[in-house]
Amino acid sequence: MNLTLEAPRLTAHDRCDRCGAQAYVQVLLEAGGELMFCAHHARAHQDALSTVASEVIDETERLHAKPEPVED
Repeated sequence: MNLTLEAPRLTAHDRCDRCGAQAYVQVLLEAGGELMFCAHHARAHQDALSTVASEVIDETERLHAKPEPVED
């Protein structure tokens, strides 16, 4: 079995449009454009966003991932 891991699309430079925290959710809008949200605001606005989103990229699982060990 081949397993391909996709690199995260969102980085520490991507910020929540609501509060400025690091964004873990990117919402691509049907009308064009995008919105970025932290996990908190993505959950808070989930119902409203689902009606206007063409795609939702949710990387909130990264909040619970173990960090990679640092090699010296």
